[in-house]
Amino acid sequence: MRISRLYVDASLSEGATLRLDEDSGHYLRSVLRLKKGFQLTVFNGDGQEYEARVEIASREGVWLAIGARRFRETESPLFTHLGLGISRGERMDFALQKAVELGVSRITPLLTEHCVVRLDEGKKGHRLQHWQRIIRSACEQSGRNRLPILDEPLKLEDWLEQPTGSRLLLDPQGTASLASLTPPEDRVTLLSGPEGGFADRERDWARQAGFIPVRLGPRILRTETAVLAALAAAQTLWGDWDVQRG
Repeated sequence: MRISRLYVDASLSEGATLRLDEDSGHYLRSVLRLKKGFQLTVFNGDGQEYEARVEIASREGVWLAIGARRFRETESPLFTHLGLGISRGERMDFALQKAVELGVSRITPLLTEHCVVRLDEGKKGHRLQHWQRIIRSACEQSGRNRLPILDEPLKLEDWLEQPTGSRLLLDPQGTASLASLTPPEDRVTLLSGPEGGFADRERDWARQAGFIPVRLGPRILRTETAVLAALAAAQTLWGDWDVQRG
């Protein structure tokens, strides 16, 4: 039987008793249907995880008994920073979820010329909370004990000078391939557009900021597919999918 994993926004220590917040308690009791005595794993994003046991599961709340601490490293040696043009609804959610599963280290949502999503201050906060929940859920599912960094949305032109390491623009018009590039030392930034792609001037800005246009094969990929393909290729070539690293 698979042991459920749960992210908790709280300090954890062996031997402690933890009362879950309302949302986590509802999820554990009503969705997972875990009852008194059930075993699970909890983590808070600091890289460690703990055995836990349900002590009380009632309408008044859910309490966990925290057990032994475990350190299990699941992070890639390759730091991947994804600059992602904001797409609509499920496409953005899917891209974020799979990026986390593929080991992304940091995500910056980007406002671009062809973005169909417009965020005022109220919507920005709501979207960030929604995206953070997706990231936490993906970490629970995939076994990661560290949460990727999620930045506040930025305009593309304000972000371009910030990334460090190898800078790669995912561009169907690019001529280079990932395999033809000099391997990065330990850090790579991937820039991927929204469903409408980048405007010509945005491509120019990216190139001027040192981004190398790379092409992911001869076919045009949807934005969410391009993210998956690029991260998987990067992990294969330079990260923890490299079988030659052992």
